[in-house]
This record gives sequence, C-alpha cells and structure tokens, in this order.
Amino acid sequence: MTDFFETHMHLTDGQFDSDRSEVIARAYVARVRYMVEIAESPENWDAAVDLTEKYSFIYASLGIHPHHAHDSGPDQWPSLEKRLRELLKNPKVVAIGEFGLDYFRMRNTREEQECLFRRQLDLARELDKPVVIHCRDAHADLQKVLLEYYPETAPKFELPRPNGVIHCFSGVFSDAQVYMMHGFLMGIDGPVTYPNAKLLQENVLRFPVERMVLETDCPYLPPQAIRGQRNDPAQIPAIAAAVAKIKRKTTDEIAERTTRNARVLFRIK
Repeated sequence: MTDFFETHMHLTDGQFDSDRSEVIARAYVARVRYMVEIAESPENWDAAVDLTEKYSFIYASLGIHPHHAHDSGPDQWPSLEKRLRELLKNPKVVAIGEFGLDYFRMRNTREEQECLFRRQLDLARELDKPVVIHCRDAHADLQKVLLEYYPETAPKFELPRPNGVIHCFSGVFSDAQVYMMHGFLMGIDGPVTYPNAKLLQENVLRFPVERMVLETDCPYLPPQAIRGQRNDPAQIPAIAAAVAKIKRKTTDEIAERTTRNARVLFRIK
C-alpha cells in the first residue's frame, strides 16, 4: 500500500488548538505520511516551523497571502524579508507560499497585491525555491507575472524540477495549460468530490497524472462526505479516491503518482 502526501494544510489554525496531535495521528494512520504546513502570514511562520521540528514527516512552506498585502508593503517588506530569509535556511522549510493574487475578496488593491506577489517571486528565484501559488479570479494577471519569472516551457509531462504548484486550481483548462506548460503542478482539493463540480472534474480528467498533487487546505474545503464540518489531513485518501474514479485508476495508483510528484516538487528524498 502506497503512502499519501498532503501538500497543503493549515494545522496551526486555531480550529486545531484542542486536538492538533490527534488530528496528525489520525492522518498518519490513514497513510498520509508526508505533510506540508502552509504558513501564509508572518504571524504563523514560527508555529509552522515548530510543527516541523516536532514531527519528522511534516514540512513547511512560508509566505504572505494577498489578503495581507496591506500589512506587507514597501515599508514593512525589508524586515519581513530578512526574517523570511532566515527561516528559509531551515531544511524543513521546503517552499515559499502561499502567495499570489485574489480578486474575489479584494481586501487589498491590485497594485498592493502585485507588489507583494513580485517580491516573493524575486525571493523564490534568488533562493531557488518552489512556490505555492494562490489564485482566485485573477488568472490573466497572475499568468502575465508568472510568465515573466518562468518563461521556459516544459512540454513533457514528467518534470525533473517543478517551479511550483497552483493551489486549489479553479480555472478553466486553458489556464491549466498555461501553468503546466511553464512548469507548474495542479493542486486538487476536496471540491473534486462535490457533485456539482463538473468543470473541475472535467479538468482532472484531462490533467496528466504527472502534473497533479493532493491537498486538503484544511480546515477549509471538506470533501463531500464531511461537508459542513472541519476538514483535516486524514481526508486526503477521499480526494485521491475521487481522482482515481475520474481517471479510471486505483486509489493506490493515484497515491503513488501524486506522492512522487509532491516529493519531486518539494525536493524531499
């Protein structure tokens, strides 16, 4: 039986304060043997790193979500960058993110978001780190910037060194084609299990398995079976099973391939 890889979780969220260790243990029993904690605000960077030190199978990705752009402008960035650089020296901190553009809630201006987006891309390019990209209702602008930083094309399905992952992909297939052509993987989350998520399911059918990784985004986006409840990493097998059904493969086949993809993405041997 193959192990699963949870590539995007938020276990430092306060919703897990009462039972975090139990949640992690339950996921491990469910064969989720690799996990990446996403710290998308400077406020939880240290907590994410602490989690990686407590558990050998947990890694971290640190970044600044576009919702925090107003607190991370030109005046604040130098001190934030200095702190982030120091934390990125830790070998268990495997990526930068999540960060990107969010035009759905628009808690910051497009200019503020793009400035923060570019600063983190600059850092990722300098330090040769993969990135975890957030995009909501902003694919055109996001692609324009990403292609400046990652102009090389990657037409082969198998990637020896992916540039990053598009977290919780929610665009149309032509958007995915652009990202995949420029070296990105697609993050697949709980919505793939929703009966009305026809577009996502059609996209997953068309995605090569070499370009997908599995995510929960917990405590958010629970799969259909626990809709309305708190999500957690133990739900990764349910997401894998939904992908397997769409792709006409076994759950173990999806587990093996997506785990391999994630280990290559985050450079975990």
